[in-house]
Amino acid sequence: MNDAHLHMVVNHFPIIGTIFGIGILIAGIFVNNSSIKNTAYILFIIAAIFGALSMGTGEGAEEMVEDFPNIGKAIIHEHEELAEKFALVLYVTGVFALISLVAAVKKFRLAKIFSFITLILALISGIISINVGTSGGEIRHTEIREDSATKVVNDTNSTENESNKTRDEK
Repeated sequence: MNDAHLHMVVNHFPIIGTIFGIGILIAGIFVNNSSIKNTAYILFIIAAIFGALSMGTGEGAEEMVEDFPNIGKAIIHEHEELAEKFALVLYVTGVFALISLVAAVKKFRLAKIFSFITLILALISGIISINVGTSGGEIRHTEIREDSATKVVNDTNSTENESNKTRDEK
């Protein structure tokens, strides 16, 4: 297994784990169930660990694909910058989730406040994760790039124009 493959294996969980964790934490807060909230905290901690693994494999994945056709260093750099921001917020979310978990287990009176702080951080992580996931997908899936529709239309028009010129010359 090379770095690109390993990166593909681990990079989805920080995003999906965060999204599921948000839903579970909201449900736990809504029904005031500490077991449900603790499940969300554990998901955030695991998501942060997988975020670190994803960051650790990103450089090797970049080295492998940066010179492939239709993949430029600019699009990889954009993904890398977004991933670094996401990782920082995800790490802070994981730390607060750990604090919230300890506070809930030890029944500290600030446990409820910690759960709301963790939720806010998780929501920020979730919002940032959308851009990270999209920019990562755009590296190999050119069809989801913003400029792909324009390029297809322009390529089609230029092909039609060349066909018309050839027909007119005959």
